[in-house]
Amino acid sequence: MDEQAYTGSFPLHTPGKISKASPSDVRRKNRSLIFSLLFPTGQCSRAELGRRTGLSRVAVSDVVNDMLDEGLIRENGFETTTTGKGKRGTLLSIDTSRLRIISIDLSQDNLVQGAVTDLLGLPQQRMEIALGPDIRIGVDTIVQFVDELRSDLDVNRIVGIGICAPGVIDNGVIRASTALGWHDVDLKATLERRFGIPVSITNDVTCAMLTERFFGQAGPNLLFVKNDHGIGSATLIDDVPVVGEHHAGGEIGHISIDPDNGPECPCGKRGCMERLISATALRERMRQVPPSERMGIIRQAGEYLATALAMPVGMLDITDICVYGPADIINNTLLDAAQQQLDRLTASTFHARSVIRRCQCGADITLRGSAVSVVRHYIEEW
Repeated sequence: MDEQAYTGSFPLHTPGKISKASPSDVRRKNRSLIFSLLFPTGQCSRAELGRRTGLSRVAVSDVVNDMLDEGLIRENGFETTTTGKGKRGTLLSIDTSRLRIISIDLSQDNLVQGAVTDLLGLPQQRMEIALGPDIRIGVDTIVQFVDELRSDLDVNRIVGIGICAPGVIDNGVIRASTALGWHDVDLKATLERRFGIPVSITNDVTCAMLTERFFGQAGPNLLFVKNDHGIGSATLIDDVPVVGEHHAGGEIGHISIDPDNGPECPCGKRGCMERLISATALRERMRQVPPSERMGIIRQAGEYLATALAMPVGMLDITDICVYGPADIINNTLLDAAQQQLDRLTASTFHARSVIRRCQCGADITLRGSAVSVVRHYIEEW
């Protein structure tokens, strides 16, 4: 393939991931480009895929045939028009009927959710484990959970296992997770040894961001904030998640925005975002004041949020900011206050207006994103 032959955006293709190397690497890259044009709901003929990628007809045919046999894509009717002589081209789309992903969400309080999903992350089968308030989940519990979810599946149809977890995750090792109480837990290696299936472990906020990117309203550049019992963020630049040098990109919960007068935090500082504007902290503060004062707390939280985000917005020139969280906290009062503050802090003649909006994706946002993460790794690496 000519490296300069194609232009445009390929959302599931990580730029620079695969360099010129062996024929198998080139074939993998071609597969990634073609799959990304179809994911999640695109439809293209073989001829259109060739035009959009710059690949030869033979190269497209070889890759498409392999992907059809593998169960990644399917033939889905015919083009409605023709561009010249001859018959209408056969349309190709993602096949949601054959391959399956096991997804598990470890990010919720007192609950572990799991599902068997299709390639678009839509649950086909669900399981849940309720945990007591003082019970922490262990690796053995996750192994048993995966074992139950896969029990009725043909192992040859399982693309991979996707785990979304809070904390700092380094190539499948959960380096630090306050919510789980884990440090340096190599969950990926444990699960792959046990099941012989590729495992992808991704930060929960990054998972939520991937769902917003592919099934919500986001484009290739996005600043995503998830606010519930804690607060975290994730950033997407040209369709590449920014994880940081030490895989801690987005861990904003313990950034102090009021170091002098803010509440004390278990981390040792004062005024951390998690103690000031997480949904848990805000609900606690509102319980302690009369109803007439509660909207003032929400407005202040919006201003705090915008103040914290103004610097990365200006530095990265991001105009789309999506906030996910419970409706009683991430409401119009908070968003309006945040937007007004952000406008005051970032408005300039050379910077387009950044818009803060509420995420509309549903309760499966992290679970579905873990499936997307599996698909990304499967297409590019496995």
